[in-house]
Amino acid sequence: MTSNDQTEFDPAKGEAIRAAVGSYLEGSHDGRGLRIAIVAGRFNGGVTTRLIDGALAALDEAGVSRSDITLAWVPGAYEIPMMALAFADGPSPVDAVITLGAVIRGDTGHYEVVAGESARGVQDVQLTTGVPVIFGVLTTNTVAQALERSLPDETNKGRESALTALEMVSLLRQRSGR
Repeated sequence: MTSNDQTEFDPAKGEAIRAAVGSYLEGSHDGRGLRIAIVAGRFNGGVTTRLIDGALAALDEAGVSRSDITLAWVPGAYEIPMMALAFADGPSPVDAVITLGAVIRGDTGHYEVVAGESARGVQDVQLTTGVPVIFGVLTTNTVAQALERSLPDETNKGRESALTALEMVSLLRQRSGR
């Protein structure tokens, strides 16, 4: 996903770059055999369920078995990193964690704290564990923006997060030779 046509990745340019380097890694969206966890914030849950729908549709299209998907609800975005860590570093770690939720700006500074700490926590989990943990938490100024980013189409950020998770697993496996 990109913000406009001028910033979109050009596959032809990617091929030219491929010819100019010794090794070139590019992830795939093949989800067969992967174990995926989704951690979802219940606060603003009407938006979150729309993101989950998008993520599940993308995972299904990519061949991830429903039995290999685990969904955990947490109270809100602030609690997401703790549950993500439990999935990434627990007794039976998953291949990737997708975090979904919505933090919508209000009249207080609460937004900055919740959005920033949720993002930082998610990043800390993936860097600490080596498991891709995808930040699919919307951080918007308005409810309308959150609803727009969770439409049931190709622009759904839950869908985008699921595809990002699959791509990162693929890239890391290529890099490690697995």
